[in-house]
Amino acid sequence: MSLITLTTDFGTKDHFVGAVKGAIYTELPDVKIIDITHHITPFNITETAYILKNAYKSFPKGSIHIVGVDSELSIENKHIALELDGHFFVCPNNGLISMIASEINPTKIVEINIHDRIESSFPVLDVFVQVACHIARGGNLGVIGKEIKEYKKLVEIQPKVNQTQTIINGGVIYIDNYGNVISNISKKMFNEIGKGRPFKISARRYSFSKIYSRYNEFVDFSVPEERRRNDGERLAIFNSAGFLEIAVYRSNLTTVGGASSLLGMDYRDTISIEFETIKSPEFTTLN
Repeated sequence: MSLITLTTDFGTKDHFVGAVKGAIYTELPDVKIIDITHHITPFNITETAYILKNAYKSFPKGSIHIVGVDSELSIENKHIALELDGHFFVCPNNGLISMIASEINPTKIVEINIHDRIESSFPVLDVFVQVACHIARGGNLGVIGKEIKEYKKLVEIQPKVNQTQTIINGGVIYIDNYGNVISNISKKMFNEIGKGRPFKISARRYSFSKIYSRYNEFVDFSVPEERRRNDGERLAIFNSAGFLEIAVYRSNLTTVGGASSLLGMDYRDTISIEFETIKSPEFTTLN
C-alpha cells in the first residue's frame, strides 16, 4: 500500500487540503495520506526545509512526499520530482530540498514536464497529485520529466565559517510551537569546527557558554520542587533534530512567553558561535 505525505502552507480553513486529498483518493482509493503539516508560514521555504528534513526519515522507504509551499509555476520556479534516501519528493524547485540534499545526494531528479497536458492554476492539486500517483503505481520518473543534475540551493540554510575556523555565523531558521528559536547550526558542524574548544554563543544581547543535551539538564533535582525557580530560565541546547536551539525552560507562548518573545528573536536573526583560538606552541632556539 502506498503512503503519501502532505506538507503545505495552505492552512486548514480553506478547501485546498480537502481537494488535494480527494484528488489522491480518486486516483488511488487504497492509498494512505499523512499530513505532516499545513501550517508552514506562508511561502517560508526555509521553515519548510527544516520540517521536511526532520519528518520524512520517520516514514517507511518508498514514501512519496508532496510539498506545496511557494509552488506556483514560473520561469524561476520549476517543478521537480526526485528520489532521495529511498523516498520520493514532488515539489517546486525553490531550494526547499537543499537542506536534505546537503547531506544525502539525490539518486535521480527530473524537471516535471506534463504541464502542457494539464491546464491548472493550482499545481499541487492538478500536477503534483498526478505525479505522486504515477510514482505510487510504480511509474518511472523519466515518464513525467527530463532528468536534471542540479537543483536550486538556498544559501541562507547553510551557516558560514570564517577562514581561521574560530567563528560560525548562523541564523534563525525556525521558531517552534513553544517559541524556541532554532538555528541552522548543526551539532555535527559544531563538533567539527569546535574540536572541544571553549566557546561563546551570541544571540541578540544574550550569550551562552554551555550547550545542554536535555531541557531539564540544568535543574538541581536535589532541591525540593517547591523551592526550584527554573521556569523561564534561558538555555542553549542541541535539539532532537541535532540543531542548536535557544530555548526557555517550560516556556508557554500564551502565558510566560518563549525564547522568541522573551529574548526578542525572530526568523533570520543572527546566532553565532566564537571558539577560543588555539595558540601555536612557542619554540625556544638552542644556541
